[in-house]
Amino acid sequence: MNKLFLIACLLLGACEHPETKTFNYPPSDFVNKQASENKKDKELKSGDIIFQSTSGGQGKVIQIATGSKYSHVGIVYKEGNDFYVFEAVQPVKITPLEKWIDRGDNDHYVVKRLKNADKVLTNTTLKKMKDQGKRYIGKDYDLYFGWADDKIYCSELVWKIYKQSCGVELGKLQQLKDFDLSNPIVQYKLKERYGKNIPYEENVISPAAIYDSELLEEVTRN
Repeated sequence: MNKLFLIACLLLGACEHPETKTFNYPPSDFVNKQASENKKDKELKSGDIIFQSTSGGQGKVIQIATGSKYSHVGIVYKEGNDFYVFEAVQPVKITPLEKWIDRGDNDHYVVKRLKNADKVLTNTTLKKMKDQGKRYIGKDYDLYFGWADDKIYCSELVWKIYKQSCGVELGKLQQLKDFDLSNPIVQYKLKERYGKNIPYEENVISPAAIYDSELLEEVTRN
């Protein structure tokens, strides 16, 4: 056998790591998940506001009435290495971020942040927000979208925590009559909820109003 060929084989064998032949690359879904988690860890911060689309049931009604694809909203908090969403569902609670995302349409979400978050969302302010949020934990979801604190809905929770903790009003308050109530689906839901006593002048804050707030900027989306 050619001596040069033998020498080349020996050199290649010497350079090969003993585990090379048995090394298995991680599956693509694992790599994508790790990349996604690293992206969130780098970009998300406590106090961020996260939006999602939930087109089933009430979500569809909210989308039609507000003219927005986003029907649910919550506040992101980081505890240790994990992210959670403080949200008003039934009841008001803290939900792991991944579980929260899984509930939305096609896992789609958008995260927004105060443009001056570095100045406003200090550790002291974030603690105030969490303490303020504890007042609402366990309260029932408000199906009637009232402005009282005994029951509360998702965008109301976000708006009030920001207002009460740092004096920031995210989005302009509206009244029920300001929304598009002409669609038959919306009319049916109004009649189902209120009968003939629809509170057209009740103060309301919608996920769309918070989403469109000029005080916010987009951080990331999926």
